[in-house]
Amino acid sequence: MCRALAADGLVKGTAGNVSVRVDDGIAITATGVVFAEAVADDVVIVGEDRHLVLGHLAPSSELDLHFAAYADDAVGAVVHTHAPAAIAVSLVSDRLPCVHYQQLTLGGEIEVVPFSVFGSPELAETTGDALSSANAVILAHHGAVTTGRDLADAVAHTALLEWACDIYLRARAAGDPAELSPEQQADVVAAAVATGYGQKHEA
Repeated sequence: MCRALAADGLVKGTAGNVSVRVDDGIAITATGVVFAEAVADDVVIVGEDRHLVLGHLAPSSELDLHFAAYADDAVGAVVHTHAPAAIAVSLVSDRLPCVHYQQLTLGGEIEVVPFSVFGSPELAETTGDALSSANAVILAHHGAVTTGRDLADAVAHTALLEWACDIYLRARAAGDPAELSPEQQADVVAAAVATGYGQKHEA
């Protein structure tokens, strides 16, 4: 997954980190890992007490951010990238409006949290708070964080967030982007539930 994120241009060099919930802790990329060249030994396991359980490398500097995201028991994986469109949105807005119904998978409108230094308690706190009501958050002047029930789900949310950011930036360059109203969003949710939209099922 790390190599795929690099191939998709969502991370550059060592910027970013990925984790998955495991028994009594998380498996997380080590600090200084070059995503495009990542191997299994670049992942370490850290216990809930923040101590290294397995591996010989230091865990990512964003360890506290990841643990903050896991406050929600439904979260099974976390992806943090320095995705360019998400960063660009953070430079011009304090939110990503809900401009397409697929954003509802992420929670609809996505918050841009104020800048805090990487690895800081402040960044972990604001990120965790934003993720308590959404599957994605944009970090001002920094990047994005997405969560999912598993790693594939979290990575898919990363790709979806970057796609939505790109659409918003294109629209904003041409004018004032229209947003889906709360009523329109509710209609989409009702239709998705009624039809099983996005789920494979027999004809």
